Amino acid sequence: MLKDQKTPNQTIHNGLVRLLRLLGRRSAIVRDSGIYVEVVIDESTEARRIERSVLEEGLSAGLLRLDNGRLTAQETAAAFLRRAMMKERDEIFQEQHRRCDVAAVEIKGVRQTVRRNDLSSPLLALGRLKDRGGESFFPAEAVDAGERLARDFHRGQLSPRVTASWEPRVASRVKGHNNAAQDLSDSAMAARLRFSKAAEAMGPELSGVAIDVCCFEKGLELVERERQWPVRSAKLMLRTALLALARHYSPPPPANAHRRQSHHWGAQDYRPLP
Repeated sequence: MLKDQKTPNQTIHNGLVRLLRLLGRRSAIVRDSGIYVEVVIDESTEARRIERSVLEEGLSAGLLRLDNGRLTAQETAAAFLRRAMMKERDEIFQEQHRRCDVAAVEIKGVRQTVRRNDLSSPLLALGRLKDRGGESFFPAEAVDAGERLARDFHRGQLSPRVTASWEPRVASRVKGHNNAAQDLSDSAMAARLRFSKAAEAMGPELSGVAIDVCCFEKGLELVERERQWPVRSAKLMLRTALLALARHYSPPPPANAHRRQSHHWGAQDYRPLP
């Protein structure tokens, strides 16, 4: 997810980039204007108002020099602008390969607006696939079921660890117990139990492809190559698996749930025959 709001440091950085581009190799007159300063390239140009924090940041970083009210860019400003332009080009390239939607999440008890990249995982990208009739090939309940399976997978710490962990353990190992489950928190153990029940509900024939795509984030082509399946068969298998998983998470009501029960009519003191 990408945070939608800009941090104060980003705002100052962007303002400094604009100021350095405005200056170039020229000098400017700086006029004090409270929390802002006015920058004038020459007497014939209009004054540009910038925040004082932007000017102070440029001076402290050695990018600007202020001498007797004249502001000039230092030699280090050229390298700073080149790095900033490279970063902007990289962000533009990444935006071309994103499909972002605005969402609201709660971070440390504070509700914040973020941008969610719908192409950040193969499962979210699959939600855009259409069938021949123009409908979503993976229904919303199937995609939600896959995301729920992935959450339990990661909360249960089931992903293989490839680097050393320097985080403190949640629970210390009890002497005489070599089982790794002793180091898991209750929430992780509960997530593992939910994950196990979900895999069992899909069955061994379907759970493998769902775990590969939803949890290990493998593409459908990779799944087909690894399992030596025909082309485009993984998409059908995954759809079947996720629909079965959605029924596991939200089972349909019994067939006779809405069937009207039979009634016996009788007087107030009516009793059925023995």
